[in-house]
Amino acid sequence: MEQTALAALSAFAVATSITPGPNNMMLMASGANFGLRRTVPHALGVGIGFTLMIVLVGVGLMELFDLFPALNTALKLVSVVYMLWLAWKIAHAAAPSDGESPQGKPMSFFQAVLFQWVNPKAWSMALTAIALYAPDRNLAAVLLVALVFGIINLPSTSLWAVMGVSLRGWLSNPGRLRAFNWTMAALLVGSLALLL
Repeated sequence: MEQTALAALSAFAVATSITPGPNNMMLMASGANFGLRRTVPHALGVGIGFTLMIVLVGVGLMELFDLFPALNTALKLVSVVYMLWLAWKIAHAAAPSDGESPQGKPMSFFQAVLFQWVNPKAWSMALTAIALYAPDRNLAAVLLVALVFGIINLPSTSLWAVMGVSLRGWLSNPGRLRAFNWTMAALLVGSLALLL
């Protein structure tokens, strides 16, 4: 890949990784509700899961969706249902705790890895990245796209968890916490517009 194309890919990775979307909204809510240490597995699951997704999309999943359009419809349905459930969980999250066991628990590493497969923004990012930067889908190009996203995605999305942590003191007020959680839930539901 030429340096100009690599720079464009890196800029695309930054822009798509750091902007609001389901992963970032959930990481911010997790940081606010559970703290940074308990949110780290969730953040790692997003970064590693999305990188894996790019590889798998690049080496064949795009063709599978081309061959079987009903799979795309099924994925959209599952995505909507799952994200509505997650929005409900965020909206009803308990207050942050200074102790080690607040009510509820953050998303685990494995759950975050799996979430990438029902995240409409992740699908959009992966499909676009492969189409633009590895159009011939050769393994070296696909792995380079995945590597660039792997390097950029984790720090970008982790900033959202840090922002959530910085809000913990302000969210100690039950009314503000409720408003924050409902806002995060609404933004998560709003991100479903990517499916339409």
